[in-house]
Order: sequence, then C-alpha cells, then structure tokens
Amino acid sequence: MSRTYKATGINLKTQVLGESDKIVTILTREFGLIRAVAPGARKHNSSLGGRSGMFVVNELLIAKGRSLDKITQAQTLKTYPGLAKDLGKLAAGQYLAEIVLSQALSEQPQEELYELFNEHLNRLEILPIKETSSIFAYLAHGLFHLLALGGLTPQVQACCLTQHPLKPNLIDPHWQVGFSIPAGGTVCLEAWERLRKQRAIGVEENITPTKVANHPVNPSPQISNSQTVVVHRQEIPVISSRLSATELTMLQQLSQPEIMQVNAAKDDAWLSVEQVLRQYAQYHLGRPIRSATLIDSYFAAYHDATV
Repeated sequence: MSRTYKATGINLKTQVLGESDKIVTILTREFGLIRAVAPGARKHNSSLGGRSGMFVVNELLIAKGRSLDKITQAQTLKTYPGLAKDLGKLAAGQYLAEIVLSQALSEQPQEELYELFNEHLNRLEILPIKETSSIFAYLAHGLFHLLALGGLTPQVQACCLTQHPLKPNLIDPHWQVGFSIPAGGTVCLEAWERLRKQRAIGVEENITPTKVANHPVNPSPQISNSQTVVVHRQEIPVISSRLSATELTMLQQLSQPEIMQVNAAKDDAWLSVEQVLRQYAQYHLGRPIRSATLIDSYFAAYHDATV
C-alpha cells in the first residue's frame, strides 16, 4: 500500500506544534476530515507558511504517519483574501467552520460538505463592504444549509404539535409563532396554549388504552392487578423563543439555494433568526459555537458606530 496519497482540501483549523511546525485540520473531498503536520510552516521562508493558513484550498501530497500524517507538497488552488480584510466576514467564516468541524467525518468522502462550505465562504467574501451589516443574513443561510446537509433541519414549514402548515400573517403586526429547540422547530402558539390549558384542567385528548399481555382492557375505573393501561400523553414543548411573521418568513426561505433580498431595515430580524438557529445548532450538536462571541462583539461595535 502506498505511503503517500493526494487530496484536495480546505484548511479549517491550525495549531502550533514544536518550534516551527503546525498541525492543520483539513476538510478534503476524498477523505473527509484529516489532521496533518505542516513541517516548518512557521518559518519565515517556508513554502507551507501561507498554504497552511485558514481557508486556503490546496492540492496536497500527504505522507502517512504513525500518529499524524505529514504534508509533503501543497499547491494552492484558491484563497479567500476578502475574509481576512473584514473582521465580520472572518468571524462568520470561522463560525461556519466550527459547524463543519462538528459534522465532518474522517476516512470518508465529504465532497458535498466541501462544496457547500466553499460556496458559502465565497458568498461571504464577495459581499460588498457597504452591505457588511447583512452578514447575519448570509451566516443564517449558510448555517441552515449545513444543518440540513447534516440531517438536522429544523421544522419551520409546519407546527411540531399539529403538523399543520404555518403561514405567516404579514399584515398583523402582533402575529407570532413559537420556536421550540427540544421539539425541533416551530410551534403554533394557539395549539400550544390550548394543550397547556387542557393539561392544567386535567383534560386529555387522544388517550388510547393499550392491551398488555393479551389482557383485555377493563373499561371500569377500577383496574385489576392483572391489567395495565398505557396512556400516551402529548408533551407540552418548551417555547424557546417567539418569532414575528417577518422572522418566520425569513426562516422558511432559508432552504432556498439563493438568499432572499436583504435590506438594512431587516437587520434586527436577521439577527433574531441567526440567534434562533445558533441556539438550535448548539443544542443538537451538543457543543457551543465559540466564534459566535466574535460575531456578537463585532456587531455590537458596528451598531454603536452607526447609531
């Protein structure tokens, strides 16, 4: 078996190793997530210095090692210089990279994830500077697509309780819908309130007695020891947040290939949508998104500068 292999990949994470080396975590088309040493990458004149930077796409020749593989050659195919020139874009790219790191598999082709991640990095990079405040919209779009690819799509088209389609009422300024992170998506507040009231007064719907061990169910209130009745109760989901009609419309349209038209008037709504998706992702991935603090700090400063 060959001791070297070729791969095309994008750098997601780097860390220092020894006096002059780096360990680079790379998402590759052919082999999924790999960690490899870039020898001498921290030396001033190293050919691997720039090629081992964040979000650099390389064609790689890698030598297998006992614990860590080693990059022996790297030819750069693409970079994203526009991300490095804007702190907001860079933070958004790191945010999406964290999601990719939590989803990518090792020793398995990850071409679809590789292409999707590069697609959203490219969208961030070409975003005009005058539209920097729209980064939350592009971030939410990328996050939704990555969650969908990982099989974690939140339910936003229908109510998690009733499964009835949800149609935002954009005419009513007071219209709202609930979002339950544990339940996995949107919840009609009327249905939720109705269930809550029924539970409060002890009214149960859809209770079906179940035969156990072939014993017939006794319709009498007094049940003998040889008979068991299993009652299926519909749980009341926790409402994590409430969304306006505009916010739900945005959330429902994130599944589309292209992002809906973005304008400054909707910046606060996009912020709410990103927050909902962030909390949902952290809950279902089981880890915090550390780069989210950079996004929050950047836009807090941006908001203060524009007010």
